[in-house]
Amino acid sequence: MKGIFFSGSQILVIVAHPDDEVIGQGGTIHRLVKRESCQARAVILGEGMTSRANERVPEDWQEQLAKHKANIERAAECVGYESTGVYDLPDNRFDSVDLLDIVKFVENEIDKFKPDILLTHHPKDLNIDHRLTCEAVMTATRPMPGWTAPSVLAFETLSSTEWQIPEPDYVFQPNVLVALSEQDVAAKQAALEAYDTELRDYPHPRSIRGMKILARRWGMTAGVEFAEGFRVLRSLVTE
Repeated sequence: MKGIFFSGSQILVIVAHPDDEVIGQGGTIHRLVKRESCQARAVILGEGMTSRANERVPEDWQEQLAKHKANIERAAECVGYESTGVYDLPDNRFDSVDLLDIVKFVENEIDKFKPDILLTHHPKDLNIDHRLTCEAVMTATRPMPGWTAPSVLAFETLSSTEWQIPEPDYVFQPNVLVALSEQDVAAKQAALEAYDTELRDYPHPRSIRGMKILARRWGMTAGVEFAEGFRVLRSLVTE
């Protein structure tokens, strides 16, 4: 890949909810795995359902949660994740969990997979789980003498990133754009369609049409048909 350091990399994607591992960077993962000799793993920290009820009672959601986990595997196959890790933090209640516990999950995943690049949520997303996931990732990848932390890039999540306060400190401003082919976009669409309970009808941003509009928007910005945008949060060049 020209212009950036992706080719041949181990890529770890750490997200808050099922479908976040696709909606922000599914096309890029497909490209990197299929054409750039990369290996990718997705780690999903939250169960992603129970906030839809007034109280969190996971026992009432067993059937839906089991389907959600099956959807994760279907989506992973579509875009090319070689493996997935699924935790069960409470949906939209990450602020009820000690941040240190979330950091430990992330550190464990980094230690096992040894990524070169880590992709996670934009730190200013409206969703509290997204923000705390990013904070845990930045804590777990803090530079320490004797080891090289992975580069960390943030992606945007439709129906969270763009719904935040429209002020400069909150707005997602990508400084890396990855060009996508029609095949990459089609693979991302198939992965999103695996999450039938998460998709909405257009003009909701979390729709197939919304996803394609965003891909064309960043593509137009870069002079290509389709693209996904990322923001570098941490990167160390050693050679």
